[in-house]
Amino acid sequence: MTDPAPATLPRLRTVSVLRTDDRYVVTLDRPAARNAINAAMVADLHTVCGLIESDPAPVVLAGAGEHFAGGADIGELRERGRDQALAGINRTLFDRFAALPLPTVAAVSGYALGGGAELSYACDLRIAAETAVFGNPEPGLGILAAAGATYRLPALVGESVAKQVLLAGHSLDAAAALRCGLVMDVVPTGEHLAAAHRIVDRITASSGLALRLTKAIVSGTGRVEDVAQAVLFETSDKRDRMTAFLEKRNRR
Repeated sequence: MTDPAPATLPRLRTVSVLRTDDRYVVTLDRPAARNAINAAMVADLHTVCGLIESDPAPVVLAGAGEHFAGGADIGELRERGRDQALAGINRTLFDRFAALPLPTVAAVSGYALGGGAELSYACDLRIAAETAVFGNPEPGLGILAAAGATYRLPALVGESVAKQVLLAGHSLDAAAALRCGLVMDVVPTGEHLAAAHRIVDRITASSGLALRLTKAIVSGTGRVEDVAQAVLFETSDKRDRMTAFLEKRNRR
């Protein structure tokens, strides 16, 4: 990991963000609440996404303290109604996080449950400490895992394991998460953040443009029109034709 580079970073309430020369380190910072995802954290993470979108770099995402994120804030969730559900508050954020231009690595220790699990699923890669536990217990609270688990988890671990988690309330400890491919590696407790940085070290040695295009294609967010347009934008033919058009218009 390189030394921090000068940057203007926003003041956030529930998340800390560090921008170095070649990456972001984003930390969910409500350790007393097991980093439960509340409305303030959703707003802070949208701010972070805007920052990363305007100045792309790989991301390491972690939780302060022992846990990654123990779920959504149940007190807030209890008061949400139909309109909030239709707005897809957490899903919209996690979809935005998943669409960040360059690779994201979740460094997971302790609980990654409910919305916390779904945020980790939205990352491209996951590293687990031996203490890590992934689960989606939402049906036990009378709701469903509606912030991405129903489509991301089957893609990550297969339909059978996803159904065990989403329907049977089965949780995946670090060893099970490794067996089913949910995590890239399991490391001793306390070493997950360093392991995530080692992955980003390898990522940053690659071509940034190649990584962006590869992520877009693999995740299905790439549009062939955009790639084709990018090729055409770099041609002299495009510049010549547009120059001729502007000169002809100016002569009128």
